[in-house]
Amino acid sequence: MSTERIRCLLVDDEMLARLALRQALAAHAVDVVGECGSADEAMQAIAQLQPDLVFLDIRMPGMDSFELMQRLQPDTLPLVVFATAFDAHALKAFDAGAFDYVLKPIDQERFDRSMDRVTRQWRRLAVDHQAPRQPLFAATPSVERLSVRVGEALRVLRVGDIDWIAAEGNYVRLHAAGEAILHRQTLQQLHGQLDPSRFLRIHRGTVVNLDRVSEIHPLFHGDAEVVLRDGTRLPLSRRFRDGARVALGLR
Repeated sequence: MSTERIRCLLVDDEMLARLALRQALAAHAVDVVGECGSADEAMQAIAQLQPDLVFLDIRMPGMDSFELMQRLQPDTLPLVVFATAFDAHALKAFDAGAFDYVLKPIDQERFDRSMDRVTRQWRRLAVDHQAPRQPLFAATPSVERLSVRVGEALRVLRVGDIDWIAAEGNYVRLHAAGEAILHRQTLQQLHGQLDPSRFLRIHRGTVVNLDRVSEIHPLFHGDAEVVLRDGTRLPLSRRFRDGARVALGLR
């Protein structure tokens, strides 16, 4: 970890809220290395960027922020500061392992006090973490195989063989090697079990295997299209664009 500037990730589904955080951080030795609009995107970005500090909103579409916190080790980096308009969740946030809690709209004086505490803790960690960095995510391992019912039998499917996954209500459709197999699990549940460095959510109802991505085609109004190696075309929505930018190295 660098001892000069804190590497920070902003997670909030409102662009103006992320802008307010950037402005509040301007007076501090912080580099904003990424922005995310959901906890799902944050899972991907944290795995890719390994930030020192994460500002995390509580109420966002998709995965709840507390679910994300359950997959983060509270005693290791990154430090997490909740930034939210709702003060009712403060106790729960600290119980989940948050380092601090600031309210929106941001009061600069209170924010600066929080950042002073963050900086002191970060410097202590810089000394303590001379050994190799501990894993960011909790001990629950990503699944490598799925048992999928096909007719009367259970087929064991290697996760790495999956090209992409589509949501169908309380089910998902697993697309692998030219087959489309229905599996009884929600997309959110399954995505939470997958390796975030290998599987990316690109749309409300779509997760893609990053190893299968061949091209990205920009469309109108900030949307884009993901093209897989087999020619499959899938929409990349604006909501998940920041996570894709991190995972795919988009500029």
